Amino acid sequence: MAEDTKHYADAVDAKPSRTDRLSIFAKKKKNEWEGQPEDSSGNQYRIIIPTFQYNIAYKKLGKCIIINNKNFAKETGMCIRNGTDQDAGDLQKCFRDIGFDVSIYNDLTCKKMREILGEVANEDHRDAACFSCILLSHGDEGRIYGTDAFMAIKDLTILFRGDKCQSLIGKPKLFFIQACRGSEFDDGIQTDSGSSNDTLEMDANPRYKIPVEADFLYAYSTVPGYYSWRNSGKGSWFVQSLCSVLNEYGKNLEILQILTLVNYRVARNYESQSDDPRFCRKKQVPCVVSMLTKELYFCKLVPPAQQI
Repeated sequence: MAEDTKHYADAVDAKPSRTDRLSIFAKKKKNEWEGQPEDSSGNQYRIIIPTFQYNIAYKKLGKCIIINNKNFAKETGMCIRNGTDQDAGDLQKCFRDIGFDVSIYNDLTCKKMREILGEVANEDHRDAACFSCILLSHGDEGRIYGTDAFMAIKDLTILFRGDKCQSLIGKPKLFFIQACRGSEFDDGIQTDSGSSNDTLEMDANPRYKIPVEADFLYAYSTVPGYYSWRNSGKGSWFVQSLCSVLNEYGKNLEILQILTLVNYRVARNYESQSDDPRFCRKKQVPCVVSMLTKELYFCKLVPPAQQI
């Protein structure tokens, strides 16, 4: 892919002490395998078990809440997150195209983040198939920044647990988090070129007991302990890869297939550059933590003979 004539600087979603040393955003050429091609020989199969999929036959797919924190109070020590508006806009279009009802909230304090998500959790989601939340901000391990301070990510996700948000019991609750999780850089490494009843339907069925932490999925932009890269003009590596994959495969692939392909693209196609060798040629890989209990497709599949 040809480089744009205008260059933008990379940044990390963490304290700003090092960001002024970072220079040019680099994206490796897309000259490698990026997705599963159709196999005309018919030898590639994915087993589809309809009763092992989340039910999406609801009136609505569900809400998607995007919290986009760009500007921060001086006392936080956090710099402006240039490029995040590009991420937010692309995510809004992408998730709307899939079928979500998307709302964006900009520059929220910790209290306001908790209030808004608390209000959403208290709504009636009986007509919705799932729920999605996207957090774009500075962060550290287990923490996310509001414009005024940081808070535990758990303080937000706990609002949607089964014992607190009963209309989402048995339904997928998806959290996508673009934020740093520490202060380590990934140098990369050079490689060579080369239930007891699985059919039980549990969607909001009160006769069965399920864990309150079940049916959550967390897609982090990076692994624990590491910086997360964001380009000041083009947006973050993770979000731009996520939108690209969802635009191509969001209505065909299962959610973990989608996120595995996102991991692939971030890991293979992006690399930082800097005049300072300490910040040059750094890599990143997203991290998926899944407590989903079924497969999730954003559209209804009707596979012939349980095969595609």
